[in-house]
Amino acid sequence: MELKTLFSPKKIGNVQIKNRIVRSATFMHIAEKYGFIGDRYLKVYDELAKGGTGLIITGAVAVDPTGTGGPYQVCLYEDSHMAGHKKLVDTVHEYDGTKIASQIQHIGRVGVHPKYQTIAPSPVPYKITGITPRELTTEEVKEYIEKFVKTGIRAYECGYDLVQLHGAHGYFLTNFLSPYTNLRSDEYGGTTEKRTNILRDIYNGIKDEVGKQFPVIIKFQSQDFIPNGINEDEGIKIAKNLSKIGFDAVEPSGGGAESILYTKGNITSKVVKKEEDENYFLPFAKKIKPILKDCALILVGGIRNPVVADKILTDGDADFISLCRPLIYEPDLPNRWKSGDTTPPKCISCNSCFTTMEKGPVYCVTKKNLEKN
Repeated sequence: MELKTLFSPKKIGNVQIKNRIVRSATFMHIAEKYGFIGDRYLKVYDELAKGGTGLIITGAVAVDPTGTGGPYQVCLYEDSHMAGHKKLVDTVHEYDGTKIASQIQHIGRVGVHPKYQTIAPSPVPYKITGITPRELTTEEVKEYIEKFVKTGIRAYECGYDLVQLHGAHGYFLTNFLSPYTNLRSDEYGGTTEKRTNILRDIYNGIKDEVGKQFPVIIKFQSQDFIPNGINEDEGIKIAKNLSKIGFDAVEPSGGGAESILYTKGNITSKVVKKEEDENYFLPFAKKIKPILKDCALILVGGIRNPVVADKILTDGDADFISLCRPLIYEPDLPNRWKSGDTTPPKCISCNSCFTTMEKGPVYCVTKKNLEKN
């Protein structure tokens, strides 16, 4: 079957993406020490670009030393990091029409840093570590907004085609979005709109400096799956505010490590064994698609069947589909589908790749075991 829509071009903002396949941001634990980009990082992205993905979103890039998830997370909080990022962009751009976005992030209240105190909008204990973060003052919030803005500007200067804010999975920006972790009474807490003000200020700060032509997109938390957190209704309100702010695209996701305490697993890495397990954020996407104005919708979450993906796109329920785990196993999956082999990914969603994340580098355990045998 010909996948006409899946392999048709579409724009995010004014940037043309050659097909509708996005590599969702995937932390690979392969930076060099102190967050610099080296050859092993470049090799992974060279394979992804060669494999036919239209838009590649990098794994989370730290905006500040306090916000790293470890010594092997890529950073872009100072100019010394930029040379490696420029090499990365050049590597991806060698493949005709392939675009790349930098996902910028601060780890927030989930972090355990040997040198820096954990910070958050409010001092709500993180149940995984037992650590109570320090609450930021209003002035400090503005300082961190500036850190995000400066990192976004560096991404632009390095040649990235887009930048994505990481506002999901329990990290810093999610902490502001969620009523569970944001108990503030200043301009950055309270109503849904006030809890999105930090995203508004980062978005405006980047656009004001580099121009409206540079797309700023966001992965955001549609649901926390935690009592008193973001529920579906709240997620819809957040999506409406993000569209109102002007984001060029949204990628709704949900859950995080803490949500495992309240669910049977982490929804961000749901095991996909049956057809009904696939496309698990599609019901939410269908609810927000009509309210997004001039804002593309990137659907992530258990997408395994390219024929179904093509129909989702053709029906207008999403503008792009986003993959993570399948591209760890098969970085050339888009080219395989385009060639006419529309069998599902070889990835079996066993989630063993997540167990490799702690020590790194991230790899497909199933594939490696097959190669051994």
